[in-house]
Amino acid sequence: MLTIAIAQINAVVGDIAGNADRIRAAAATARQAGADLLLTPELALCGCPPEDLLLRPEFYRACDAALAALARDLDGIALLVAHPEECAGRHYNAATLIVDGRLAGTCRKIDLSNGEVLDEKRYFDAGEQPFVFELKGVRCGVRLGSGLSGTGSAETARETGVELLLALDASPYRLDRQGLRLAAAREQVSAAGIPMVYANLVGGQDELVFDGGSFALDRRGGIVCRLPQFNAATQCLVYRDGDLRRDEGRALAPVLGREEELHAALVLGVRDYIGKNGFPGVLLGLSGGIDSALVLAIAVHALGAEKVRAVMMPSPYTSQISLDDARYLARQFGVRYDEIPIEPLMESYAGSLGPVLETLPPPASDTTQENIQARIRGNLLMALSNRSGALVLTTGNKSETAAGYCTLYGDMAGGFAAIKDVYKTMVYRLARWLNHHGEVIPERIITRAPSAELRHGQTDQDSLPPYEILDSIIEAYMEHGKSEAEIVASGHAAADVRQAIGLLGNSEYKRRQSPPGIRVTSRGFDRDWRYPLTNRFRP
Repeated sequence: MLTIAIAQINAVVGDIAGNADRIRAAAATARQAGADLLLTPELALCGCPPEDLLLRPEFYRACDAALAALARDLDGIALLVAHPEECAGRHYNAATLIVDGRLAGTCRKIDLSNGEVLDEKRYFDAGEQPFVFELKGVRCGVRLGSGLSGTGSAETARETGVELLLALDASPYRLDRQGLRLAAAREQVSAAGIPMVYANLVGGQDELVFDGGSFALDRRGGIVCRLPQFNAATQCLVYRDGDLRRDEGRALAPVLGREEELHAALVLGVRDYIGKNGFPGVLLGLSGGIDSALVLAIAVHALGAEKVRAVMMPSPYTSQISLDDARYLARQFGVRYDEIPIEPLMESYAGSLGPVLETLPPPASDTTQENIQARIRGNLLMALSNRSGALVLTTGNKSETAAGYCTLYGDMAGGFAAIKDVYKTMVYRLARWLNHHGEVIPERIITRAPSAELRHGQTDQDSLPPYEILDSIIEAYMEHGKSEAEIVASGHAAADVRQAIGLLGNSEYKRRQSPPGIRVTSRGFDRDWRYPLTNRFRP
């Protein structure tokens, strides 16, 4: 019998000593529960992704020292700890087995990830040999990375006589990813005919969120263990008589619904970005609209009301409904709330700029005056941020970011974009989900026509296709790589498709200057989208 513990830890990039302490704490918990072996997720010792820290020799030396200290400290439990390794001038994504105070062997990742958001071929050399070890009479095979696919996984397991597959991963979250992981794992288990333990990282790191959700499958593909998503956890399971066994006294962590999962990812992303970077709290512009209402809810759920400040900055175009709804939301969430009217500042700008602007030819529409309002608001928020140390959360969604329906140095001003990768249609779905146990966001905020309120009678659809259409086009073009002709053939009007793709291309320069935001789709703007600023190609 072999008892295995999964340490689903929330590692911090670069906090090597702190991560080692988290592993020690998990090892103590696992040892007390009777575990023989503790698994850590991919790159757990240094945090993931370490990016260009991997180009610094001292980074590897610090990891080596922490690894040696873990070997000295651990007693009564074997540890499989994942870390970067420098060896003979080569660099590896590795995992080392520690048994009885000694480094008993090292696994080096063979199939390097070089898609989506990870760029491992920039940093690592590929390993060449599978890693198999025996503990308490059980032959264990280790895979780094997805562990769920890759060249010859099942064949290698059979050829090397592996009885149990251990997969150590740092798989970033995106919508529907957990179901894909489970399907791929079952395919591997079926092909190899052996059970699998899958350990995934948890926590927010810049734009990425790692959702945990570690699990174990018996040799028939049945789930015998499932850890929670978006929370650190340590849990044990038993390999006996050729298979993994479910602990009938321990329930599987629940499977989250789509909106609940997305909300949890956004909350964790905000909490860890603020907490790991040492900000005392956040502030945001509260307009009375749905986007800022959702960001307010996420911020309060992530940090608590005492660390959130909302600021309403009404102009002559702000409706009474927006004022009333902003005040209601502030009371509902119990946050500090301030109102700073911007009309005096608008008049000051007009006095200073008026004589100069009058010398220029008039534009087709006076977006200059609209953008000045947004930039006044951005300036005020940044002044409050400078004084308090709180980080400004921007409130723009993916639809607006894609179309450039946002003001550079205005509503784009801030330090972190909580819903930057959330389509407007999903913003509405999340708002309705938040209300499923009682009204959190007033119904009229959800049902009102969205408006920036920068001029009388303005709505978003004055400038954009309806969001249902815009989102469908952007998703098809960005995430699925469809061409303009293919999107038109799918049923969209050619004029809408041309407009949406044109807006996407023309606003690239804005996105390059926008704050980082949490990635939750298969292709976000910060890490996945690398289009040139100077670009004359139009598909």
